[in-house]
Amino acid sequence: MKRVITYGTFDMLHYGHINLLKRAKQMGDYLIVVLSSDEFNWEAKQKKTYFSFEKRKQLLEAIRYVDLVIPENSWDQKISDMQAWQVDEFVMGDDWAGKFDYLAEQTGVNVTYLARTPEISTTQIKNDLNRKNLAAK
Repeated sequence: MKRVITYGTFDMLHYGHINLLKRAKQMGDYLIVVLSSDEFNWEAKQKKTYFSFEKRKQLLEAIRYVDLVIPENSWDQKISDMQAWQVDEFVMGDDWAGKFDYLAEQTGVNVTYLARTPEISTTQIKNDLNRKNLAAK
């Protein structure tokens, strides 16, 4: 069984996320999504999510491409996750290109960066909503 792993916040889930998860699942038999915890988002990334960890986890678990959702609590857990789950493929969006190449050397896992869906992002959605709210005032 070929296991694939990806990491992310997956806040305000949209079709770009679904495209990434679908393509990641096509790379193997079992897809593990490591979902950033609320604490990790706030403390390490200085990001406040719209949806809580539990709600984001529930949404991801409802997607047919996702086999398992586990929490991300630190930047440093990637190697131990790959070893614990016997991962073969590490997949991220290409906005992270090159940042995780070291994982291939340290774990032997293949690292792949997938092209993002160009016309959509959570940041874009948030910015659009903020503009609409400001215009309505």
